[in-house]
Amino acid sequence: MQTSTTFVLVPGFWLGAWAWDAVAAALRAAGHRAVPVTLPGLDPDDPQRAAATVPDQAEYLRGVIAEADGPVALVAHSGANLPTSVLLDQDPAAVARVIYVDSGPVADGAGFDPSVPADLAELPLPPFDQLQASLDGLDEGTLRTFRERAVPEPGAVLREPVHLRNDARRDVPTTIVACSYPSELMLKLAREGNPMMAETATLRDLDVVDLPTGHWPMWSRPADLATAIADAAS
Repeated sequence: MQTSTTFVLVPGFWLGAWAWDAVAAALRAAGHRAVPVTLPGLDPDDPQRAAATVPDQAEYLRGVIAEADGPVALVAHSGANLPTSVLLDQDPAAVARVIYVDSGPVADGAGFDPSVPADLAELPLPPFDQLQASLDGLDEGTLRTFRERAVPEPGAVLREPVHLRNDARRDVPTTIVACSYPSELMLKLAREGNPMMAETATLRDLDVVDLPTGHWPMWSRPADLATAIADAAS
């Protein structure tokens, strides 16, 4: 039976809509609507992509959601939490649920890395041994595809802090799919005020799901991730 929800799938840094291929296929096979997206700044054919900002990405998501059929569950992987948080701050009613995949909401004034130099236009995918994220579950072929298809991340997206003022963003029904770290540890860090996790402790309608694997579950456990996403919205 087809769901009434449309799943808008937003990949993290260096990735385009293609990163969700296996998850989108599994969702559609189960009768769901899936809309994978490529955020501004991550389209290799866009000559202006390096100038993209987080507000640009949030505005793009607003347009995608406006065109979707029925209620939307916004699925945000990793660094897609930045434009997702901005969008929810601007319009908490835009989505029926937000589902963070190995990620979570960001706080006012937060940015991915404010130390990124102002003159850095973009950052290519670093060597895998320099990534501070788990590669568990990824084989050599997947890593090769990741490397070949990765698009440099716009410097402003990495560097600029987000500005959030609307407390109602914390009322949006939220699911966090915990992958790299178990949810018990994630929630403990949130309660203790860990800078990366603290905003999670402010959410007023939160479910957590454990899906043990690395930071890219759309490749390491795509069928299980699709099930977790669908179940979160059911």
